[in-house]
Amino acid sequence: MFRRERSIPLRSSAAALSNNLSVLQLPARDLTHFGVVHGPSAQLLSAAPEGVPLAQRQLHVKEGAGVSPPLITQVHWCVLPFRVLLVLTSHRGIQSLRIPMDLPGWVKCPELNKGHLDLALILAPIFQMYESDGSVMVYWHALDSGDASSVQAMFARGIAASVHFICVGTCSGRVLVFDIPAKGPNIVLSEELAGHQTPITDIATERAQGQDGVADMVTADDSGVLCVWRSGPEFTLLTRIPGFGVPCPSVQLWQGIVAAGYGNGQVRLYDASTGALHVQISAHARTISALDLAPEVGKLLSAAEDTFVHIWKLNRNPESGSIEVEHCHGECISDTQVCGARFCDPLGSSFAVTGYDLAEILRFGTV
Repeated sequence: MFRRERSIPLRSSAAALSNNLSVLQLPARDLTHFGVVHGPSAQLLSAAPEGVPLAQRQLHVKEGAGVSPPLITQVHWCVLPFRVLLVLTSHRGIQSLRIPMDLPGWVKCPELNKGHLDLALILAPIFQMYESDGSVMVYWHALDSGDASSVQAMFARGIAASVHFICVGTCSGRVLVFDIPAKGPNIVLSEELAGHQTPITDIATERAQGQDGVADMVTADDSGVLCVWRSGPEFTLLTRIPGFGVPCPSVQLWQGIVAAGYGNGQVRLYDASTGALHVQISAHARTISALDLAPEVGKLLSAAEDTFVHIWKLNRNPESGSIEVEHCHGECISDTQVCGARFCDPLGSSFAVTGYDLAEILRFGTV
């Protein structure tokens, strides 16, 4: 059904991160943008349909003076009704320092009789929003580290657009909701969603097309818990699907169906309105690293660390309401720990794959 096409070379290999590939198709310009994370930088590429790379750009997260650049955790294009923004999330840490007060050059303070001074050097994680080509940064945000312990890794991860909002997940389990104007940098943090107790892993949205009460966003975390939301001036938690002790690195939402990929290689399909489990697939032998959906045809792509990429066809039986799944295609990326995979068009007629330590984006198209 699919065959290997011309790959796109990268300046640096892809990092071993889940969901480490973002794709933005520009049909009017006959171009496709690709975004891949490598350590402290994000590589942005533009390619023609035949896979010829036309431009490359590298972005780095804003860094403080005298500190090493933060590691990027995800790059993602957010398509809003009126503009497209590129969002980067990053990873920082908090270090607790204990400085002896008898070091040369220190002057002891009478109020400090404990013999040392405790300092917290906070390297705040941030994320940045750019115009779609990465040329202009329009907004950046530092996460609140006030509730962090003395030594704790901090990061942001999980990015999605919902109507005129951009939602970003954090290591505390909160989801930050930003109200995006039609133009300009006047972006406002409008809400913080509390439904998770462990770090967010992924966020997926679907346009509800004006239907009241319809779920249009799902969030996943490191414990496998899924939260299903309805967007609006205030986001509403509709359903909480419990985890079972396995992380959920990637999640998708399509026509009331939640597709979740887990660390044990399973793909599970839930009803978004009730949280009921409809289908459980032992799809992979190792951790699933990426899921994607072709919304116009209901194709589901799953990729994992076991070197395989699978494509499934989803259907909802109109009489019984049950969810049916058909396996359409399987592709082995030999000797490669797959870390990112995306469809390149809404019909699912082509897809792209990244792998750890692989300095190219692999492309596949229909025969």
